Amino acid sequence: MVLRKGQIYERTSKGIAPASRPFRFHHAAPYVLMAAMALPANLALPGQQQPPMQPLQPRLARPPLLGGNSIPDANDVMRMRELMVRKQNFDAANTERKRQIDADSAAVLKLAAELKAEVDKTSKDTLSLSVIRKADEIERLAHNVKEKMKLTVGSN
Repeated sequence: MVLRKGQIYERTSKGIAPASRPFRFHHAAPYVLMAAMALPANLALPGQQQPPMQPLQPRLARPPLLGGNSIPDANDVMRMRELMVRKQNFDAANTERKRQIDADSAAVLKLAAELKAEVDKTSKDTLSLSVIRKADEIERLAHNVKEKMKLTVGSN
């Protein structure tokens, strides 16, 4: 058996063993105080009537403003700047998306006119390789325009 410094030992019928220490109140004091603070202050004693329970009021995220000319605090200023930056980013992304849709639509229109002219020149039973390639390019551009029109850039 290894004897440790600071450990209290006692003699038992089986030999020397670590002594069982008596319970000390100062170890439990913080827990007793926390339990006492957790008890409600309006706890009714026997023979007393408990006050009626009031329904909980929903808490507002922030207090309502009393006047329209209040000075915003730092959090409000930061929130307003973030909203302004989001709106600017949304407007820039939306403008770019519209520009790309316009360019792709113009390319589809041009290729469709060229394809129609080439198909009108050939006989009805033959198709050239360039006609097939233009049809594929038109299909690809039309698909891109359709996807960009579906795309929504949220302002949130």
